[in-house]
Amino acid sequence: MTARSKSPLKPYRVAIYLVLIVGCLLTVIPFVWTILASFKSHAEIINPATQTFFPRTFTFENYTTILTDPTLPLARIYFNSIFVASVNVVTQTLTSALFGYVFAKFQFRYKRLLFWYIVATMMIPFQLTMIPSYLILLKFNLTNNLLGMVALSWFNAFGIFLMRQFMINIPDELLDAARVDGANEWQIFLRIVLPQCGAILATFGVLVFISNWNAYLWPLIILRDIEVRTLPVILTWYNDRHTANLGIQMAASVLIIMPILVVYLIMNRWVVRGFALSGIKG
Repeated sequence: MTARSKSPLKPYRVAIYLVLIVGCLLTVIPFVWTILASFKSHAEIINPATQTFFPRTFTFENYTTILTDPTLPLARIYFNSIFVASVNVVTQTLTSALFGYVFAKFQFRYKRLLFWYIVATMMIPFQLTMIPSYLILLKFNLTNNLLGMVALSWFNAFGIFLMRQFMINIPDELLDAARVDGANEWQIFLRIVLPQCGAILATFGVLVFISNWNAYLWPLIILRDIEVRTLPVILTWYNDRHTANLGIQMAASVLIIMPILVVYLIMNRWVVRGFALSGIKG
């Protein structure tokens, strides 16, 4: 049996690979440069005569300055960001899965109208709801408080849409068989539907985590004290104090980016699988 000869790459495939490689490099190089610059001194970064991609002399002074700064409660700020992101991931994932299941598998009056109303809310800019949301939190004394960051974020229109589009492909016969066996709707949802949605739940959870971790405008508005602020807001405040030291600014940026990178690397397999399975149908 002769080995099957490999067909040569077609020109359009070569062009696609080149475009992907160039796009990947344009995306990765600035991030890598930021990490490397965090190990450089300020003088090395701004001096044209000493500017190189890799540090001439590695220094941990920038990180030491940040970690030992008595005016920067870094552990507390990390806790604030983790708390806000984690609570929103849990609440939005659960409510999106529940509402997605209802819209995918139940029939009721005005179902389609209500679903598209929820989808339409994704078109409303956050700036339009920002002031009413702030006044609501002010009324209940939830400004300058981490609870205010999660109080109005229990529902996610995109998450409901995403879950509905995925769950609509779960066979109705499987759910009917469970009902015949005596399972109630909560048992069907928790024991049959959710286990089949692991990839899409992980994908949506990562998206929510990244969105809340990087949130800047809303935390800037309702959180005033340093002790309750989140990392992106503190990054701006800290960089304003160290405008004359680019090395410290790069190190602070890396400290904020790394948790997101770790989460994505851990969940990458689930994210790719989730996007592959979440076909927009129905």
